[in-house]
Amino acid sequence: MDKVTQDSKAVLDRTNIVDITIAEEVFRRSYPTFSSTSLLDKLRATEYARLDKQEHLYLDYTGGCLYAECQLREHLELLSHNVFGNPHSINPTSQASTNLVEQARASVLEFFRASPDEYTVIFTPNASGALKLIAESYPFVPGGHFLLTFDNHNSVNGIREFARTKGANFTYIPLVAPDLRVDESSLFTALQQPTHGASRLFAYPAQSNFSGVQHPLAWIAEAQSRGWDVLVDSACFVPTNRLDLSIWHPDFVPLSFYKMFGYPTGIGCLLARKAALAKLQRPWFAGGTIWAVSIQGDWHVLLENEAGFEDGTLNYLSIPAVKIGLDYLTTIGMETIHERVMCLADWLLKTLISLRHHNGSPLLQIYGPTDTYMRGGNIAFNFLDSRGSVIDERIVEARAASCLLSLRTGCFCNPGAGEAAFGLQKEELIGDIQNYRLRSLDSYLRSLGLPSGGAIRVSLGLASNFADVYRFVQFARTFLETFPAEPDLLPRSHC
Repeated sequence: MDKVTQDSKAVLDRTNIVDITIAEEVFRRSYPTFSSTSLLDKLRATEYARLDKQEHLYLDYTGGCLYAECQLREHLELLSHNVFGNPHSINPTSQASTNLVEQARASVLEFFRASPDEYTVIFTPNASGALKLIAESYPFVPGGHFLLTFDNHNSVNGIREFARTKGANFTYIPLVAPDLRVDESSLFTALQQPTHGASRLFAYPAQSNFSGVQHPLAWIAEAQSRGWDVLVDSACFVPTNRLDLSIWHPDFVPLSFYKMFGYPTGIGCLLARKAALAKLQRPWFAGGTIWAVSIQGDWHVLLENEAGFEDGTLNYLSIPAVKIGLDYLTTIGMETIHERVMCLADWLLKTLISLRHHNGSPLLQIYGPTDTYMRGGNIAFNFLDSRGSVIDERIVEARAASCLLSLRTGCFCNPGAGEAAFGLQKEELIGDIQNYRLRSLDSYLRSLGLPSGGAIRVSLGLASNFADVYRFVQFARTFLETFPAEPDLLPRSHC
C-alpha cells in the first residue's frame, strides 16, 4: 500500500462523527424533504447494520442492491416449514411450488401496476436473459429494422447480431455531450421511416447505467404510434423510480430483481405485452414450454403466453423471495426511496463539482448531467490532477478498496455512452478487430489517445445515507494536489 493510499484510508478512518453531524444538519436544512425518508435511516440501522459494523462504504447500487436481513429471515422461514417440489406436476409438493410461483408473478404485475389482461410476466435468470428471449424470437426480416440509442447496455446491443443474421437493418441514435442525452431530432427522423410491413423494434434504457440520464418514457407512445414495438430496458431505473405500466405501455420491459432489492440473485423477468409477445417466434422448444411434441411426427405445439418462454424448471425455491422483496419495497414506498436518493445525489453532485485544486482547476470531470433534472443516482466521472490530466481509474479503484469503499470502474457494459463521453469518433474505432485481440488493452487505449480505461461510477440506493456521501467526499479530497504514480497496477477489467 503506497503512502497516498495509506493516507486515504486514514482520512476515512478518522472521519469525525461531530463533523458529519454538523454537515448533516446543514444538509437537512437545504433538503427539507429528506426528513420524509427517515424510515430508511431506521432500516439502515437494523436491516443493514452489517454495513456500519464492518465499516463498509457501499456505493455500487447500480451494480447490485443490498438485501435486508428481514428478506432472508422470511424466505428461510418459508423454506424451513414447507416441502416444495418441481412445479411441472400436480402432486402436493409441486402444487405448493406452483402456487408460490404464481403468487410471485401476480405480485410483479401488481407492483408495476400492469393489468393482467395486457401484460404477462416471464421469469428469467436476469435482465440479460429476458433480452435474449426477445433477441432470438423477434421477427426480424429483410426490410425490418432495429433502432437503438448509443446509450444501451451490451445485452441490448447484442440484439443487433440477431437482426443482422436475419437480414434486418439496425441504426444507432447518437448522444449529445456533455449531458449525454439522445439527439431527439435524429431519433424522431428515424422513427418516421416507413414500415414497408416489416416488424420494427426500438430499444432504449429508461435510465442510463453509465451517466444516470433518464430518457423520456413519452417516447414509448411516440414510437408505437409510428408502428414500432418498444423495448425499455428498466434494470437501472426501477430500483429507485416508480415504473407505472398503467400509464406507460412499453411492449417489453426486462429487469433483474437483485438490482431492486438485493436478494435473490439469479432471478429476473420480462414484462411483456401479450399482443407483442404473440409476435415472437421461438427458434426452439424446451422442457416446460410445450403443450405436446412428437418425435416421429416431427411437430410441437408451444404453450401460450409466459409458459412458452420459461425454459426448463424454474428456480422455484428462489422465486418466492421475489414477492418478499417486492412487499418490502412496497412497505417502504418507491417514492420514499426516490426522494432520498435524489436529495443525496443532488448534494453529492454539487459538492464534487465545487472541489478544486489550488490553481482553481476542477478535481473531477463528470460525464452526464451535473444537476438532478431527469437523471438518477448513479454518477460517472474521472478524477483529474491539477494539470487537468486524468488519474488512472485503477489507482482510484485500488485506493478505494483499501478503504472498504465499493465503487465501479470501466464503461459499465455501456460502450456507446462511453464512446460519447470520451469523444471517440467512428473513424478511430473502425479497424482490424483480430489485431486488437493480439494487443493489450492498455496499448489499444493508447492508440485511441485515451488516458484511462474508463470512468469511475458511484451509485446510491435504498440503504444510502448522508454519512455515505459525506465520507465519499472526504475520499475524493485525498486526490487534491496529489500526483499518483502507477506502480504494479492490476490489469484493466474488460467490458
